[in-house]
Amino acid sequence: MSPRIHTLPNGFRIVTELQPSMQSASIGVWVLAGGRHERVEQNGIAHFLEHMAFKGTERRTPLQIAEVLENVGGYLNAYTSREVTAYYARVLKDDVSLALDVIGDIVLNPIFDPRELEVERGVILSEIGQALDTPDDVIFDWLQEATFPKQALGRTILGPAERVRSFSRDDLAGFVEEHYSPERMVLSAAGNIDHDRIVAEAAEIFGGLKSHGRDHADPARFEGGEFRKVKKLEQAHFTLAFEGPGYRDEDIYIAQTATTALGGGMSSRLFQELREKRGLCYTIYAQSGAYADTGMTTIYAGTSGDQVGELAELTIDEMKRAADEMTLVEVDRARAQIKAGLLMGMESPSSRAERNARMIGIWGRVPAVDETVRRIDAVTLDGVRDFLAKIGTSRASMALYGPVKGAPDLADLRERFAA
Repeated sequence: MSPRIHTLPNGFRIVTELQPSMQSASIGVWVLAGGRHERVEQNGIAHFLEHMAFKGTERRTPLQIAEVLENVGGYLNAYTSREVTAYYARVLKDDVSLALDVIGDIVLNPIFDPRELEVERGVILSEIGQALDTPDDVIFDWLQEATFPKQALGRTILGPAERVRSFSRDDLAGFVEEHYSPERMVLSAAGNIDHDRIVAEAAEIFGGLKSHGRDHADPARFEGGEFRKVKKLEQAHFTLAFEGPGYRDEDIYIAQTATTALGGGMSSRLFQELREKRGLCYTIYAQSGAYADTGMTTIYAGTSGDQVGELAELTIDEMKRAADEMTLVEVDRARAQIKAGLLMGMESPSSRAERNARMIGIWGRVPAVDETVRRIDAVTLDGVRDFLAKIGTSRASMALYGPVKGAPDLADLRERFAA
C-alpha cells in the first residue's frame, strides 16, 4: 500500500506505510540535524545528545527506558549521521503506541542528569578510543576531513575528545533549542500500523512543539586533499574519494550504477582485477555516498605495505579502463543489484520506515518504488562511461594509514589518470 503523509499545524510531518501481513512495526523520529549542523565548538554534540536521550527523562529512569520495550519483546535504538539523528523502535503490532510514547519521551523530555552526563561522557570517550584503534573506521574520518577541510561536513561525528570532555548540560539543551524544531522532524512508521491512530497520538505528543530552529548547515565545498599517517600496522589502508552528485542531483543513479559496476561486489572490476587475478588485497570496494548538496565516490582497499603502491596505481588504471571499456552486461548487472537491494529492503518494516523518512526529508514526498526503478533503468552505458571519465578528472582526496611510505602521492595518481 502507498505511504500516507500528514503534517501537523506546527510543521511536524508524519508518514506511515501499512503492511497488513506483518505482525510487527517499525516506528521512529528522524531529526534533520546531525554533525554538519554543528559549529566547530559543538563538534560531537549531536551524537552526545543522542546518547543522553537514553539516560533518563521526566517520566522514566535509564533502566525503565531500557526495560519498557524489551519487556514486550521489542527494541529501541538510535544513530547520528552527518545530516540526521534518528530514534527508532521495532515492536509487535499491539505495542506501537507504547513505542511512540517512549520515543516521544526520550526526544522531548531528556533531563540531562549531571551524574548520567558524566557516565555517558566516559562511554563516548571510550567509543572515540575504539574508533581510533580501528584503522578501517578511522581512515574514513580522515578521508572526510581531507575532502572537506575546515568544514562541518569534514569533522567527525563523534567529535574530538577535548570537545566531548567540555560539553555541559546547557550545551546539550542549547543544541536542542537550535535544531529540534517540529518542521525539522519526521515521524515514520511502517508495518502493521493504524495511520489515523498514529496521527492522533503524535498530535498529542508533538503537536505542542513550537518552531524555533534554523538550519545552520553551510554549503559543502568538496576541496580535496591528502592525508597520510605512517604507522606500523599489519595492513596498509588506502582510500580515494572523488566528487560525486548530491542526492537531489539527477545523476545520482548514474553514480550508484557506475560505482556498483566498478567495485560493488565480487563480480565488480576492482574485486576481480586486484583481488581475484592479482591477489593484492583481501578487501576492496567502491561506494557512492551523497549529501544534500554534494557527494563522494569512494574506493577503499586494505593491502600490505609493500603492495600499496602497486594497488593504488592499478586502481587508477582500472578506473580508466572502466571509463573506456565498461560493457552493457556490467551496467545491467549493477542496475539489477541496486534494484534488488531496494526491493528486498521493502520487505522490512525498518527499511521502509527509514526510506520513507529519508524521502520526506529530501523531497517532502515519498517517490513510488516504480518511479525509482524507472530512474535506475534509465541509466545508460554511455552515462556510466561518461561519469567514470569525469570523476577521474574531478576534485579528489586520499587518505592512507599504516605502512604506506611506498604509496604514490595524490598528484601522481591524478597524473596517471590523465595520461
